[in-house]
Amino acid sequence: MPEQLQQAFRLMHVHAHPDDESSKGAGITAKYVAEGVDVHVATCTGGERGDILNPKMERPGILENIHEIRREEMHRARDILGIKQDWLGFVDSGWVEEFMLVKEMEAKDWSLLPEGCFGRTPLEVSTRRLVEIIRSFRPHVVTTYDENGGYPHPDHIMCHRVSVEAFRAAGDPDLFPDAGEPWQPLKLYYSHTFNYPRMVALHEAMLSHGLSSPYEERLEEWKPDPGWDERVTTRVECADFFGVRDQALLAHATQIDPDGPWFAVPREIEKEAWPTEDYELVTSYVPVPEAEKREETDLFAGLDVATADDEGKAAVGREISFGKVITA
Repeated sequence: MPEQLQQAFRLMHVHAHPDDESSKGAGITAKYVAEGVDVHVATCTGGERGDILNPKMERPGILENIHEIRREEMHRARDILGIKQDWLGFVDSGWVEEFMLVKEMEAKDWSLLPEGCFGRTPLEVSTRRLVEIIRSFRPHVVTTYDENGGYPHPDHIMCHRVSVEAFRAAGDPDLFPDAGEPWQPLKLYYSHTFNYPRMVALHEAMLSHGLSSPYEERLEEWKPDPGWDERVTTRVECADFFGVRDQALLAHATQIDPDGPWFAVPREIEKEAWPTEDYELVTSYVPVPEAEKREETDLFAGLDVATADDEGKAAVGREISFGKVITA
């Protein structure tokens, strides 16, 4: 997509915690910002119940002030990525082992989570807040996590649910009528950052260079699911921006150990082995050619900046089955 056509495109990522915007999709974020796209991150919680995952940050005053520190980290990462960012204002649900160990989504007991946290906030309340942000920013494209949250943290699962509900509700004039003028985002994507083929490619690339792989044990335990991997429809090349992504990650000093697994694969090897960030197109209000439904290389494929705003307005109140991708 030519640079001059991207000035008015708007992209929104919805994430559960501060640091998720840097660990999931930050490469394409930096790429699109460099090309003139207006990128906005909506962060559902403040990460208040997060642990300190970087041993270098285990010192007096950090854990006691983790909420304020994580907000500061988010602001630094935001500036590095060149994005706008809003807090939905909900409280981190924390890592509740008993909740996490239950694999069946319908069997999870949400009452195990702390009172007043994001995971126990009524869906209508959290959806309304995200609808307000969507109607204010008016994104053409929204990304979030899959129905399993990417991994089964309660805030990630709830982030998915809120994102899906808000994507649908933002364009419905009858829902949340006092939350701003209705606006219908045109495309919704799920992030597939940590997928099996990518991990295999990085693992084999490390071995081919005579290096030990940080993924060996995990791959031994990972049961492949080809059907899940086939859900990826869109691979956006962004290897030139992995450096920006890494700087944004490092801004989250309480969460990211610079000597830890995030940086175990040399960036040149990563660029060669897997230069893309990967997504699943879930719903689209604009036609996607049948031949391109699984070969997209751009989240804005099918959109024209000259008409995207008009299409967003025209889609308001228009019913479309969720999960429906219109084919040309």
